[in-house]
This record gives sequence, structure tokens and C-alpha cells, in this order.
Amino acid sequence: METSIVGVGVSISDRFRTVVEEKTARIQTLAPRAQRLEIKVTHRAYRNGRIPDETVELTLLSKGPVIRAEAVDPDKFAAFDMALDKLAEQLRRAKERRIDGRNHPRGAHFEKESGSLAGIDVQPASVDVLRAVATGAIPVQADEEEEYSPVVIRTKSFDAEWMTVEEAVDRMELVGHDFFLFVDARTDHPSVVYRRKGWDYGVISLTTAAPPEEAIAS
Repeated sequence: METSIVGVGVSISDRFRTVVEEKTARIQTLAPRAQRLEIKVTHRAYRNGRIPDETVELTLLSKGPVIRAEAVDPDKFAAFDMALDKLAEQLRRAKERRIDGRNHPRGAHFEKESGSLAGIDVQPASVDVLRAVATGAIPVQADEEEEYSPVVIRTKSFDAEWMTVEEAVDRMELVGHDFFLFVDARTDHPSVVYRRKGWDYGVISLTTAAPPEEAIAS
């Protein structure tokens, strides 16, 4: 497995490179098909007296989906250890899911008669949640005694990917997120899977419908 290290605002010492080579050997064991591990170390300094920190981002490239993990700490060695632990945990969870899938070859399937999923532990969202997501009317509770402060909302755009629910769960585990957006290959509906507790997952799908005639007239 090829390894590359890039420093942004910080130099990469020979000692750090040696530590990386020694500790990334276990990644090769967990992901034998991995081709390249990209490591990015970013130094951030603050003007308000706050202690500078180091962000370590790991990106594992292979023939399958890209796997990422990152961590922040004032010490880049500690940040690297934490990011590497996250990456290893994501690989272990993905491996356990593959083993579980082999032990249960029937897997998940879509029941056309009832329109429900079977063979995978997902919890459909309630009607209220679906309505809130569709209309954007998600209630936000705020403490009236607290002073108002503007919130910066970060936005990201991705190309749509068609896949099954179980494939989306696998991708979510690999990138280490709590949710994953996709287009359901079985229904063509925009959907999101999310982690609940333990190995439980939920899925929310949006169905498209023609707008009411009143809305068109207005």
C-alpha cells in the first residue's frame, strides 16, 4: 500500500513519517485491497490566545468506496493516532457486516406486495418526520434567555448515486458518518439512511407528487 503525507502550515518530520509507516501496517491487514493511504496534516493557529491545533485527515483509496477519517489535537501524533483508530474501526465494522451477510445469504429484499423491506434492521420514519423533512418545518427549540447569534450553515453538493439500502448502509459505515444520502435503486426515491443504536439503522425516503392545483393557480 502506497502512503503519501502532506503538511499544510506544518513541516513533516522524519520521525512522524517513521511513526506513520509503523502504525499503518494494521490498515493493510484490515484492508488488503487498499492501494493508497493519503495523510494530510493541517496546522491551525489562533489570534485569541487559543492553543494551536493539528488536524489529521486520512483518506484510504482502494477498488471499493473511498474511506475517510479525521481527528484534531494540539499534538499531531495524538491526532494521527485518533484518526487511525477511527479508520480501523470503520474497516472492522464493514468487515463484520460482510461476515454477517455471508452468514445470512438471503440478505435484504424488497417485498413488492407490501412495499416494505425485509431482512435488514431498519426502522421506517414516522409520518410526522417525513412531513417535516418534506416541508422544511422541522421545529427548533431555543432558550429565550440566550442572546441570538447568527449560525453559519455549511452546504455541500454531491452527484446522486443510485444504490440499494443495504449498500447505502455499508457506504455510511465506511465513511464514518451518522447518515448517508442516496437514491434508492429500487424505487428511484431520494433517501437517507441513518444510524440509531448499536446495529440498528433507519431510512427516510421522499416521494415526489404533483403540486396541488391551488399552488399552480397561485
